[in-house]
Amino acid sequence: MRRAPNIAGDGLLELGLDGSVRLPALSTAHSHAFQRKMRGRAQRPPSEGASLDDFWSWRAQMYSLASSLTPESIRAVSSVAFTELARAGVRTVGEFHYVHHQADGTPYDDRTVLADCVIEAAKSAGLRIALLRVAYHRAQAGVPAEVAQRRFCDPRVDDVLRDIDLLRSKWLRDPDVVIGVAPHSVRAVPPSWLGPLREYADRHLMPLHMHVAEQRREVDECLAESGRRPVELLAEHGLLSHRFVAVHATHLAGHEAQLLGAARAFVCLCPQTERDLGDGLPDVGAMRAAGVRLCTGVDSHVVTDPIEDLRSVETHERLRTERRITFRPTHPSTPAEQLWREGSIQGAQACGFDDAGGQIVIRRDDPSLDLVEDEFLLDAIVFGTKAGAALVDHLER
Repeated sequence: MRRAPNIAGDGLLELGLDGSVRLPALSTAHSHAFQRKMRGRAQRPPSEGASLDDFWSWRAQMYSLASSLTPESIRAVSSVAFTELARAGVRTVGEFHYVHHQADGTPYDDRTVLADCVIEAAKSAGLRIALLRVAYHRAQAGVPAEVAQRRFCDPRVDDVLRDIDLLRSKWLRDPDVVIGVAPHSVRAVPPSWLGPLREYADRHLMPLHMHVAEQRREVDECLAESGRRPVELLAEHGLLSHRFVAVHATHLAGHEAQLLGAARAFVCLCPQTERDLGDGLPDVGAMRAAGVRLCTGVDSHVVTDPIEDLRSVETHERLRTERRITFRPTHPSTPAEQLWREGSIQGAQACGFDDAGGQIVIRRDDPSLDLVEDEFLLDAIVFGTKAGAALVDHLER
């Protein structure tokens, strides 16, 4: 093996004498596997007279699908989603799991049966999984759960912690499974739950993930309830740390990025889902300047292309700022190397694993890499190739 000549420092890309190209396996730190079944279903305009099609109308369609899930069907759709990720070079997935109970909200006799089905599907596909058990309680401040949300919800925070205890005991000895804590959002979790959830995660050194500021309405409702913006509220309750992952962070104020960076927290960007839902463009430059650690997620599985997720972190920022090459890595490397590190090693760390968990082997003879000199291979892979499933030959663990 040898390193490509443009790679300095740690050097991520290795060239084999046989012409193979090896890179750390990819990670996707935020997934809702069951939403893979929505692919294609939400891409038509609403009927005449319907309200504006946006995140909230998409969410209603997603709730309809979630209401139909059974242990058998969630295992089946998760298997499809995870197999597609594995074929695209992903080794580690963070599954933000919030479908817990029967459709009317009654717990199953085995309270963690749906989570176990998702974990087993990931393992069968060859993935490592962080099962992020979601806490969900209400529709929004002062509004109880809608009918379609009941199977997500628990009446007490102690019920959530009991289920997390059970999952930890079941999967404790499996090196490919991490259990994490996931308050869904400031919309779905009352402020009084944040302290107990954070204390549990701290006590057991667990990943702590949360949707944060994905929608402007979420920010407005948080201000109305608490007098705080979302990250301000989370900081007040002690959630920000090097194990905290803010998912989306699309509508942060500048000082909120500073709060996240000071804590060495992660932001998980999900650019293909954010683009599909019309969420908006986050200020990635402010996050980088503040020292926020970035990673990426497939989220809704609208498209499974982890390399495009990396590319879009940078190209979306170019659209937002009307500039090219929007950042310089702080250590000797290239933007492509930094993006790959964020989409592989940092994503795995955000999920509670120490490393990328293996390498992917890329076909050097793929037509998309024709005419590319070795010096610029990683740049071309990140910025100039098609979907990982077509580019990745296999995964080496």
